[in-house]
Amino acid sequence: MSEFNLEAIEKTFTSYKKGQLQDGVVVFKRDDGVIFNIGGKKDAFIEKSDFDDFDEIKIGDRFKVMVLGTNEEGMIIASKSQADVTMLGTQNAQKLKLGSKFSFVPTHADFGLIGKMGDYEIFVPREEVGEHRVDERKLVGKQCEAVVTEIDKEGKKIVASIKLLQQQTRLANEELFWKSIFINKIVKGTVKKILPYGAFVNVGGVDCFIHISDLSFNKIQSPNEVIEEGKEYTFKVIELDRDSKKVKLGLKQILPDPMVEKINALNVGEIYDGEVIKILAFGAIVKLGSGVTGLLHISNVTERSDANIYEFVKLGQKVKVRVLQTSPEEKRVSFGF
Repeated sequence: MSEFNLEAIEKTFTSYKKGQLQDGVVVFKRDDGVIFNIGGKKDAFIEKSDFDDFDEIKIGDRFKVMVLGTNEEGMIIASKSQADVTMLGTQNAQKLKLGSKFSFVPTHADFGLIGKMGDYEIFVPREEVGEHRVDERKLVGKQCEAVVTEIDKEGKKIVASIKLLQQQTRLANEELFWKSIFINKIVKGTVKKILPYGAFVNVGGVDCFIHISDLSFNKIQSPNEVIEEGKEYTFKVIELDRDSKKVKLGLKQILPDPMVEKINALNVGEIYDGEVIKILAFGAIVKLGSGVTGLLHISNVTERSDANIYEFVKLGQKVKVRVLQTSPEEKRVSFGF
């Protein structure tokens, strides 16, 4: 009769590692979860919260679980939901081909980005992390989109590039932009960089420019008085050169022109106070208190054909003028005495 050897028997039981997938069966159901046999020396416990359909779970149900570790009592803790996620990730990874676009969440950075997709390891080399230099550590834990550049199904490894996908996206956006852009189009753009004389604005992935003179009807010293870097605004396309790939935007062009509003407020035939601000050969420029300027033509001052405007007004003189005609669209006003 052979001697009973407990150590030899224990070696026949399966040992489990954290993250391992294991088949098993529900052997007991409790209010707080289920006892799950995975064929080893110890049963596993799956918490109630791990199931989407706990009420439907019954003794004898078979499925895969992921080993998470052990609790204080030494019982193995497992998860069906995490096993499902892992298996789905593996299925999705197996469907990927060269050039396929996919999303993943990097778990750490080591000469690039490293993550998991089911049983597959995802690796994005440092030089492929982005079109522009980026600290890959800042992307750990965040969802990233990349394109497959290499696949090793036997080794379960996928090499990918974020940079290549960004390039593809940028080129596609640029093509769409140039197909749809036209003069007077209203667009939304984000201020990328402010300069003393204007700012670069990103519109649909394309850099456009707005001059300081097109930001406001008022005279400003810096674009910062009107716009801020990183903020989105609505603009109008005012100039377009497809050959040189240049687009000029305007902000004030989509706002009500205060001068037009002031001209519209004038009543033809009414007399207003003004000041002569410029003398011309054929008349004088008069500025009203509202800021509206207009022409006081010599023919509207006297019927004499040989008369000179100097005979009637002087530079800086306060005068009363009558509004004879207005043209808000052309910002023109005609005065007379």
